[in-house]
Amino acid sequence: MKTSARSFRYMLACLGAMLLLQTNTFAQNIKVAIAANLQPVIKALQADFKKQTNISIDAISGASGNLATQIKNGAPFDVFLSADVAFPAGLYKAKLAAQPPVVYAQGILVMCSTKKTGNASWEKIITSAKVKRIAIANPAIAPYGKAAEEALKHEGIYNQVKPKLITGESISQVNTYISTGSVEAGFTSLSFFKENSSKFPLVAQTIDPKIYAPIEQGMVILKHGQNNADAAKFYRYILSAPAKKILVQYGYHVQ
Repeated sequence: MKTSARSFRYMLACLGAMLLLQTNTFAQNIKVAIAANLQPVIKALQADFKKQTNISIDAISGASGNLATQIKNGAPFDVFLSADVAFPAGLYKAKLAAQPPVVYAQGILVMCSTKKTGNASWEKIITSAKVKRIAIANPAIAPYGKAAEEALKHEGIYNQVKPKLITGESISQVNTYISTGSVEAGFTSLSFFKENSSKFPLVAQTIDPKIYAPIEQGMVILKHGQNNADAAKFYRYILSAPAKKILVQYGYHVQ
């Protein structure tokens, strides 16, 4: 009997160890959908969050509109960091987010070029003959593209430069066009310029924020992550002072 009892306890211990191993083996990181403009800063945020909490996140980037569509179609994201407020607000209205979006940062739009521009204004640069191709993110799904289109129309030069416009699906595709020299100029985020100005011969001019609607970037915890304690920690982290400091370093406004 004693031998049987010991064997039974041993079997229970082994079973417990196996279950623990399975739990650790199949544990998944937080899945975070991020707007493409956040690609330059997300690694720094991931590293700092991991340092503070020992929690890892998987970041999947894309145009905010495309990510919202994926979420509506059942993509298992826990948190969504959009480039605007409208897309996450739509998810909340559709009962796919735990609460209304909160603004975590405000984006800054720049005209970025691989050409030496001297003292010419960005309007003169993109309307000049030497600039034949201008990259812009799809205004329908990418908030930075929408802001660029608004700026062009405000300055009365949209129709003039429209034949030059090369539309990227997201701001990351625009950034590829700019960095590879596929276009002479493009509208992108200040964060892209800050990260890459030392790698490529880039010049940039900040677009007056008064001529386009503010690029208020919203965040929500999604239905898939509403009971995930780690997702809640990441949500709170993005609104914390350390995260805000990193966002400012990478070219964002925060409150």
